[in-house]
Amino acid sequence: MALNIAIDGPAGAGKSTIAKLLSKKLGIVYVDTGAMYRTIALYLLEKKADLEDEASVESMLGDININITHNEDGMHIFLNDRDVTAMIRDEAVGNAASKTSAYACVRQKLLSLQRDIAAECDCVMDGRDIGSFILPDAQVKIYLTASVQARTQRRYDELKGKGEDPVWDEIMSGISQRDEQDMNRKISPLVQAEDAVYLDSSDMDIGQVVDRIIEISTQKGALTR
Repeated sequence: MALNIAIDGPAGAGKSTIAKLLSKKLGIVYVDTGAMYRTIALYLLEKKADLEDEASVESMLGDININITHNEDGMHIFLNDRDVTAMIRDEAVGNAASKTSAYACVRQKLLSLQRDIAAECDCVMDGRDIGSFILPDAQVKIYLTASVQARTQRRYDELKGKGEDPVWDEIMSGISQRDEQDMNRKISPLVQAEDAVYLDSSDMDIGQVVDRIIEISTQKGALTR
């Protein structure tokens, strides 16, 4: 059975950053499920779809083909044979993904792809419902979170580092809104799985979080190193 580490948590908790470093340190595959949802959202935005109309969104899903590759640079995601790894990180795409990921048709389209990857190889997968729904049998489940203030500061610093001119209040409002959407959606809402370990990273740096997850994984017998 493949080793599966599931990391769930709210927007801005650092799940992707932590999962990437963890996968590199353990020598296993990193699966960014958020990137998959963002890829669908990007397609819908490009096609000017009505994101409020689930039936309209569902009618377009058949034209979307998503493929994932891994190399020394990490995971690359392709939308209909086009590498969109960088494009999907746009703030507007993230907000659209938060909305469309609540639709059953979108989640169903990605479910089998995510589970197939986890069955075939050792991996760390992050998202909103990995431990609670996508990989309920994962050997290690982490609920990674941080205060809204800490998550806002991290996003603010990230955007400043890219040369952008972010507005603190807008970032905080966006994060709070996404928390509300993710936690209250009808299908697979963001929840802490019963057997997940709660990990608040507000006062921890990246290295400390990675080391703590490795420690937890070792205690659970998932790792022998």
